[in-house]
Amino acid sequence: MAGKTYNVGVIGYGMSAKVFHIPLIQVTPAFKLHSIVQRTPKPTDDASKDHPSAKIYHSATEMFADPSIDIIVITTTPDTHFSFTKAALEAGKHALVEKPFVPTSAEAQQLVDISKKTGKLICVYQNRRWDTDFLTVRKLLADDTLGRIVEFETHFDRYKPVRPENWKGNLSMDQAGGVIYDLGTHLIDQAYVLFGMPKNVTAVFSNQRNDGETEPDSITVLLGYDAGRPLVTAKAGVMCVGTEQLRYWVRGAKGSFKKFHLDVQEDQLKAGLKPGDKGFGIESEASSGTLVVLDGDKPKSSVFKNVEPKTYATLYDGFAKAIEGGGESAVPVKATDARDVLKIIEAARESAKTGKSVTL
Repeated sequence: MAGKTYNVGVIGYGMSAKVFHIPLIQVTPAFKLHSIVQRTPKPTDDASKDHPSAKIYHSATEMFADPSIDIIVITTTPDTHFSFTKAALEAGKHALVEKPFVPTSAEAQQLVDISKKTGKLICVYQNRRWDTDFLTVRKLLADDTLGRIVEFETHFDRYKPVRPENWKGNLSMDQAGGVIYDLGTHLIDQAYVLFGMPKNVTAVFSNQRNDGETEPDSITVLLGYDAGRPLVTAKAGVMCVGTEQLRYWVRGAKGSFKKFHLDVQEDQLKAGLKPGDKGFGIESEASSGTLVVLDGDKPKSSVFKNVEPKTYATLYDGFAKAIEGGGESAVPVKATDARDVLKIIEAARESAKTGKSVTL
């Protein structure tokens, strides 16, 4: 017997909704795209034409008031996330929220408290937990292939000489804008998944573009842990000219792993592919990482292919299972996780401002 189908409403109709969320809703068996909030349709950008079976609202308030909606996906700019998530929960809806979750850890905690009070679940869209190269790194660590990890570097370096004109370039850090909340959220979340909360945070923020703006466009964040545990470097730069960009460099007592190139799922989604399509989530072998392990007392290098992709659809499937009965413990990216990542980001901001390490 088929289980219940949950009606999903999507707030926002920009790239996040079109490229990431709506395609993933469509491949999640328990979910149905019920409605979309698009404030100002245009002749070449009209949700009602793209999704004629969906109900179209022109304000989030109308969506919150619709009793037939079970889940609301929030894809708008991060400065709106707190108010929209709060309203969704209090209207009796579950919420899936695009990253960055909210501007502050205090707001995140408020939403955690409201979720417990209302009994409605929150999932944060930290999709890069399901990047295939990150899953490959997780396997190497789980199998102890590299031994005790001493250093872990995670990078999002690119050549982007012009500041973006969307929220990533226009919102201040106080509004959860800029590189630390955009790419930094992914980098720090992955480190959090692997190693938990650090003991201290040291950060340098800079304006590599040298464009006169006060908000930084590049970050280097060091996460320190207890003795015997790794030093984590999370780095995102925008003036990195290269044919290959470093993604991971993991060094352990028994070996190392170095990987270039970004996960392919985002580009595949932009091209119209979906999870389940042939080749989705699979990188070319030429993009594989390099594993170096000791052979006796000499290092031996080999190509190490990515593991079988689980794809970003895993996040949506997991949230469906949590709603179907698994509860808070089954939510794939918990609001409490996002709260902790925001605490690390706030410590990084303080460190970059003061020039001192910040203890958590």
